[in-house]
Amino acid sequence: MGRKAAIDRDELRRLAGEGWSNAELAGHFGVSESGILQAKRAAGLAKPMLDHSRAIPWKLNRAHNQTGPATNLRNLSAVAQGGAVPQVKINTAVRWARRLVDGGLDVAYSPEAGFSEVPAGGASHVRSVLNDALEALRERGQVPEDE
Repeated sequence: MGRKAAIDRDELRRLAGEGWSNAELAGHFGVSESGILQAKRAAGLAKPMLDHSRAIPWKLNRAHNQTGPATNLRNLSAVAQGGAVPQVKINTAVRWARRLVDGGLDVAYSPEAGFSEVPAGGASHVRSVLNDALEALRERGQVPEDE
């Protein structure tokens, strides 16, 4: 078992504040990038992880992870949690979700077939995720392009 590397938190804070990448920090401190990420979390320098399990409640097949529906749901979830999402991605996700909601549609998922558009039942998953994102945008004084 190896010796635990000592990373000076003040120096880590200073260098990270100067914009050093994780790879540069790892080289400087003689640890792996994973070690830098752990040290950043311990020092309170890491951004909190967003939890998209409500927006994407399914265990996605790797092949479906970067599809349009997964990406749009993830972006809406990030917005709802206060994450930084580029405006163009917000606009795309909101337009996609509104198209479904306005058309009385929702999404379904199966690991074999991926995402599909289905008639919305009483409780629309996409409507719920969209509403959470729109509420967060309004609270921040941001309005999607078509409001």
